[in-house]
Amino acid sequence: MANFDEILQDLKDNALDLIKSTLLDFKDQATEDVNEFLNSSKDKLERWATGLAKGELTKEDFKWLLESQKDLLVMNGLKQAGLAKIQIDKFKNAIINMVVDTVVDKVL
Repeated sequence: MANFDEILQDLKDNALDLIKSTLLDFKDQATEDVNEFLNSSKDKLERWATGLAKGELTKEDFKWLLESQKDLLVMNGLKQAGLAKIQIDKFKNAIINMVVDTVVDKVL
């Protein structure tokens, strides 16, 4: 498996690309929220990515574990900026899918 710090940086880079394409007007708030989530979830993400790389978890297991963490993706900055809840929920789903795709691409 690749160095997890490299994977984490790729996640942050990919999140920034997603933010630029979906929430450009809220770029600063979304970037702060996503980085906070990724940093606070780093240990779990690394453990799950290792399990995925070793074949102990399937892609579906990995995605389910990430979905269980969706509530931790608080998005305080986006809420304070006045973004509608439905837009925040769509963005959270997009972030979860991006994390799954990036980690699967890096470890499998």
